[in-house]
Amino acid sequence: MSPVVRSVSSDEVLPKAVDVVVIGGGIVGTASAYFLAKRGFSVALLEKGHVACEQSSRSWGWCRQQNRDPREMPLSLISMRLWANLATDIGQDLGFRRTGLIYTTDNAAMLAYWEAWRPTAKEFGVETHMLSAAEAGRQIPQARRKWLGGLHSVADGKGEPAIAAPALAEGARALGATIHQNCAARGLDVTNGRVTGIHTEKGHIRADAVLCAAGAWASGLMRRHGVIFPQASVRQTVVRSKPTANVGEVLYCPDVAMTRRLDGSYTMAISGRATLEITPQGIRFAREFLPQFIKRFKSVKLRLGSSFYGGPESLGALFGNDPTIFERNRVLDPAPNRRLVKIIMDNVRGTFPQLAGLELDQAWGAYVDCTPDAIPVISGIDTLGGLYLAAGCSGHGFGLGPGVGYLAADLITNETPSVDPSPFRLARLTDGSMIKVGPL
Repeated sequence: MSPVVRSVSSDEVLPKAVDVVVIGGGIVGTASAYFLAKRGFSVALLEKGHVACEQSSRSWGWCRQQNRDPREMPLSLISMRLWANLATDIGQDLGFRRTGLIYTTDNAAMLAYWEAWRPTAKEFGVETHMLSAAEAGRQIPQARRKWLGGLHSVADGKGEPAIAAPALAEGARALGATIHQNCAARGLDVTNGRVTGIHTEKGHIRADAVLCAAGAWASGLMRRHGVIFPQASVRQTVVRSKPTANVGEVLYCPDVAMTRRLDGSYTMAISGRATLEITPQGIRFAREFLPQFIKRFKSVKLRLGSSFYGGPESLGALFGNDPTIFERNRVLDPAPNRRLVKIIMDNVRGTFPQLAGLELDQAWGAYVDCTPDAIPVISGIDTLGGLYLAAGCSGHGFGLGPGVGYLAADLITNETPSVDPSPFRLARLTDGSMIKVGPL
């Protein structure tokens, strides 16, 4: 079942020409469209399904700086500043709240990792405090485990996945952008080695630049134009409760990660419990992803599933050249793992006495698009002028979305980058550079 998302109306008539076409109506695509339109550029935002129909509405909604890879920290700092101002700028609530994040653990290695991150926190001015075992127990009951300690990330928080990307899309439209849903990109128009437009299922748009922010579909779209983007999609399960008692705003422990939504419900999942489905694209990029798989093999399960035959990593997507594949897959809506749904609900009910009668409202699956080093790509394409890529956020896309969109707009408009873009260049994944796997 897909999560409920606030609907956005479409502009039915395609513009004949714009400065920039943005492909993908998730948090990255809508943020990019917003910041481009805010700078006075004409923008058309294309989405094969509806705005926020895939991972952007299926995420936990965390907006954090804590435990980020140092390469992502400057982008994370900008994102948090942008999150804090977007509601005022757009005139709509995106659900962003600086609630703080609470982490607890009974794993000494995890506690040591949090402690070891403190120099990074100090370097970037992030307020974070270690919790004693007793302090951790006061935050999350020790009904199932005995905590060794915990962590309080003071200035981090959450946003609302059901409304954030739609609000950004509407903010972009208020500044002149047009939004085209159920309108899949079919391919780029290229003249003399440079993008000059895009072909869609509803017609052609001339454009000086195209940004691919297509999430799990990005690698397939880039590949048909000779651009190699190593990408893998990890399948996760998330549940949402009915409104219930407040036991905390954003909580993490080994048994569950919980985010309280504006209506009093909780989004819940188990960190690290995911499935990597064996796919033709996965086999194609196996060498690039081997270091990450070795690092995470205990928490990620391998299986052969329907993704082998359908979707962005399938045989048809890898070896075929069907321009209609995107419109024939309007929304990636994988089924949740029902066994995991039960485990999540049992864990929450068994941990919090106040939630013993917690009721399930929804459960859904999601595909998190990852890069080999778990760091996003935000990059121009050297071999094809006017083409840009912003994808592979590796589970960090919701919180980093505004910053990713802002940096993408910097690159497209040739302005001084707000952060050093070199850690996010596509070439690092294809030029033989050593791949350093960051934290998920």
